[in-house]
Amino acid sequence: MNIQLENLGKKFRKEWIFRNVNLSFEAGKNYTFVGPNGSGKSTLLQVLIGVMPHTEGKVSYSSNNQEVSVDDIYKKIVIAAPYLELVEEFTLLESVEFHQKFKPFKDNISANELIEKIQLAPHKDKTVKNFSSGMKQRLKLGLAFYSEAPIILLDEPTSNLDAQGTAWYLEQIEKHTPDRLLIICSNQPNEYTFCKNIVDIRDYK
Repeated sequence: MNIQLENLGKKFRKEWIFRNVNLSFEAGKNYTFVGPNGSGKSTLLQVLIGVMPHTEGKVSYSSNNQEVSVDDIYKKIVIAAPYLELVEEFTLLESVEFHQKFKPFKDNISANELIEKIQLAPHKDKTVKNFSSGMKQRLKLGLAFYSEAPIILLDEPTSNLDAQGTAWYLEQIEKHTPDRLLIICSNQPNEYTFCKNIVDIRDYK
């Protein structure tokens, strides 16, 4: 699964957040958008997946040299981000089962197996609203890593994770992303030390 950006630009009122973005993102590679807070990293990520309209330019998607329509792209993408909320009233098990209805898990693992893999099994019957911020982040990341989707997008992936959680995140990156397209938004170098393709949003102002 590949993504192509051509002369992409986004403007809020009279201010350009980014402009003249010409980039290609290829399956099996990882990329990181870097820049200070408020520079437009998350905006570019949201434009890239179609949840926010762009002002100018074009975003196109392809798989095996065949174009993928914007209407179908949501089936190909999983995202973990601070601005995407979990359903707080669900238990952990209900939350995982709900997600699974829309995005099946890799290797046909069950909801209970996923909960084991994200190391939250003792909490499967607790409501998400009673989770710590670190537990919620681990759940978001687990749903992204274990979903059967060729594109993974992570915005501030280690936010609210302790040292053990960050180590777990890096293990999951190594295990689940080699054959997928991975895009990260970050200003924390420890989140993307493995990444070879760095995009500084300030280059497109």
